Amino acid sequence: MSLTDFDTMTEPSDLTSGPFTDITIPSDPAEARRVQDEIEQQLQARSAHDHDVFSIRLALEEALVNAIKHGNQMDRSKRVFISYRLLADRFEVHISDEGPGFDPSDVPDPTAVENLERPCGRGLMLMRHYMTEVTYNDEGNVVFMVKQFRGCGKK
Repeated sequence: MSLTDFDTMTEPSDLTSGPFTDITIPSDPAEARRVQDEIEQQLQARSAHDHDVFSIRLALEEALVNAIKHGNQMDRSKRVFISYRLLADRFEVHISDEGPGFDPSDVPDPTAVENLERPCGRGLMLMRHYMTEVTYNDEGNVVFMVKQFRGCGKK
């Protein structure tokens, strides 16, 4: 299954100022992996640096798992909305779920001694580390991430 099998509304045509590609998937980790695979293929076709491909894939995985597991509570009737575009100098993505949201500042620091053996917060930490920018809407049910490509300004 490719992205064209999903609810895709627009396709990026111009990589310098292309429109966003919009995809809606059920809250299913297998569907999330298909989206990740398709985006990774597009990045590789563009000859993106291996580190950038790894960074984007990891951040996408964490954000999608959070949307499915924490946001939508694994409810397959709830949807995850993905909107992304691949530009010449960066990758941008919005991921939203139908959950109530959360306050990112309330998530415990996974590197604090008292939290080293607790699994929560690691995904957010990885997203912040590997992406150039990570922001949330006020409700906490939409994440916006940007990865500036190597050799294109900020790293």
